[in-house]
Amino acid sequence: MRYGSISPDLFTQNRRRFTQQLPPASLAIFQSNDIMPTNADGTMPFRQNNDLFHLSGVDQEESILVIFPDAVLPQYREILFLKETSEHILVWEGYKLTKEQAREQTGIRTIMWLDSFKSVLPALMNEAENVFLNANEHIRSVVEVETRDARFIKWIKEAYPLHTYRRAAPLLHQLRAIKSEEEIRLMRRACDITEKAFRRLLGFVKPGVMEYEIEAEIFHEFLRNASRGPAYGSIIASGANACILHYVSNDRQCQDGDVLLLDFGAEFANYAADLSRSIPVNGTFTKRQRAVYEAVLRVMKFATSQLVAGNNIEEYHAAVGRQMEQELIKLDLLNEQDVKNQDPAAPLYKKYFMHGTSHYLGLDVHDVGAKYRVFEPGMVYTCEPGIYIREEGLGIRLENDILITKSGNEDLMKNIPLEADDIERLMRR
Repeated sequence: MRYGSISPDLFTQNRRRFTQQLPPASLAIFQSNDIMPTNADGTMPFRQNNDLFHLSGVDQEESILVIFPDAVLPQYREILFLKETSEHILVWEGYKLTKEQAREQTGIRTIMWLDSFKSVLPALMNEAENVFLNANEHIRSVVEVETRDARFIKWIKEAYPLHTYRRAAPLLHQLRAIKSEEEIRLMRRACDITEKAFRRLLGFVKPGVMEYEIEAEIFHEFLRNASRGPAYGSIIASGANACILHYVSNDRQCQDGDVLLLDFGAEFANYAADLSRSIPVNGTFTKRQRAVYEAVLRVMKFATSQLVAGNNIEEYHAAVGRQMEQELIKLDLLNEQDVKNQDPAAPLYKKYFMHGTSHYLGLDVHDVGAKYRVFEPGMVYTCEPGIYIREEGLGIRLENDILITKSGNEDLMKNIPLEADDIERLMRR
């Protein structure tokens, strides 16, 4: 693994926390993700199922994790089933985990080869009453392919129709929302790599450069710092492209006078960073560009101050919306009287700031977690206000990653240049 070893204590603690949520006589089964095909004999890069990784640290395909705390035989209370290597696999794909390596990496003592799963399962199912199965239940997920989880759910329900089947996802959403110290360490590393990439860009961006050339600089810095690459599709949006929220074609030439909106983040050890910055292509903001930039920055600073334990997402977004209204009035984009008379269910600021200010961050860039849960220490949220003025071809978004603590919060990206003066100064160097 290019990111080095992670303490198995992290995964042992994660399994312990999960086990504490299970009712008696409960068996939980987690599947790895598939390797997805492209065309002919091609495949996409493998990306592990985040729940299986959270509970085991295994970053290998064709893996199954079984958790059965009430199993009669102690060796069956945690079992990891792995793909057994062969001479053919060794020649064509390289090394797979040995049983001893898996024990060291996961803290799980019972490691079996995958082909023994169906022979061991009947004994486990004979003792279990509840069976917890996993699925992608992210509130915004759209799954149009049959996943390994879905195939397994279909098979096990046909093979064992009389058990009580339960959803593992709500338990994992509850647990994954709170990050441990080790997880925060890995996320700091993702943020540090993202900072290196952004600083690299400040000396690279200039009129005439292509958006995809900028993306290439980001990718280069990620890879040379042991990241597997971006945590999500990088947005490199110059000029009017910045008003397209999920612009990813990155194929326009940056022009003198443009503002370039950058939204990217490194992945490190499967954990995501998520950064947005808006910089002048020629190194100097115009008066109007700076006014909009400073307005977004003021909203960002206010929003960050509200990301504290005890607050909740509804009150938070309402407060940020009120702050944004005042900034848009100052920019002559909204009329104060119209704002006073607006329909509260359709606030006028949404014309220029149409997305949410914050989302969970962790193993997923839009990480899992109950949307309306009260903010608690250990949660990591993005903070990303923006103003998009399509008629001016100007879009500005600023985003940092914020850890909620017992005494307030910590900006995990506090060392990444943010003030307009700092951006201009570093671009002139």
